[in-house]
Amino acid sequence: MTSLQLTQADTQNKGSLLNYFRERGSEKLNELKTEIGSNNFKELASELNKAIGESLSVFRIALLAKAKKESWKNDDIMRSMLTSTYCAQVAMLDLRNDVWPYEYMAFSRRIGELWEQFVHIPFDYAVTDATPFIPPLFEEVRSSLREEIEVYISELPLAEEQKRELIIYYEKVWLLVDSGEISLQLDLHTEVNGRKLNIDFKSGFGSNEKGNTNRLLMVATIYKNLGDSYDNVLLVRAREDSNNNYFRTLKRSSVWQAYCGDEAYEKIGTYTGFGLKDWIQTNIDWPNDLRAETYTHFKSNNLIKYLEW
Repeated sequence: MTSLQLTQADTQNKGSLLNYFRERGSEKLNELKTEIGSNNFKELASELNKAIGESLSVFRIALLAKAKKESWKNDDIMRSMLTSTYCAQVAMLDLRNDVWPYEYMAFSRRIGELWEQFVHIPFDYAVTDATPFIPPLFEEVRSSLREEIEVYISELPLAEEQKRELIIYYEKVWLLVDSGEISLQLDLHTEVNGRKLNIDFKSGFGSNEKGNTNRLLMVATIYKNLGDSYDNVLLVRAREDSNNNYFRTLKRSSVWQAYCGDEAYEKIGTYTGFGLKDWIQTNIDWPNDLRAETYTHFKSNNLIKYLEW
């Protein structure tokens, strides 16, 4: 097993970290094959992903404890977190592809999860004043709006019966809204320079995003109608020419500030004070960091576009 020291140099050394997570993953994969069987590839792949995720979590806990003890700066913690997260992801993609070769749907979904995990890191250790906040519950918003409308209706120059009928019609509208569960929680909620940012991350927009697009429009509209100063920000990995009309619908709307490709990374830099795109260009090298057979599989199956970070 590769020995890895929790120094700033080692936790930002891509070669050492790749070896560490590969060996951890291979060790766990051998255990799982004994427990589950080599032919049960779906369960094997699921448990392998989970195991590498747990290895990364354990590593992060140890890293943060060391960083706190030695008073590392946020910038150094961030760089160590980015490097270790990327290396764990590379090891996971390699081993999972060995167990169950990726196809389009599974790979696009998985890359979306990995990219979201990755771009969260600059916000977690921002060098700006970015501070997380807890989003409101939909029921709280609903109750507040109900109180407002009841006060407004009560002051109208109408007969009491007419006021009651207005409230009934108002409740009928809410019945339509309540027919589906609504959560006001998005991928990230952080306050920067006095503005509350509701941020949603997406790797890219597929052809089956109509339901999700409608939900994002509804949630953002609710935020826009609250009294607090909220900005709804959509950050998308893929360039605009790789997205479809659902992205453009959100971009043209009055309730979302939508950015993709380099513009999305520029916004992350503005909010966090860290040049994530520069870090990616310097440190991420999928063709050489993935094993040759893994990268060949991705290339031959037209999956490389998802690795354009």
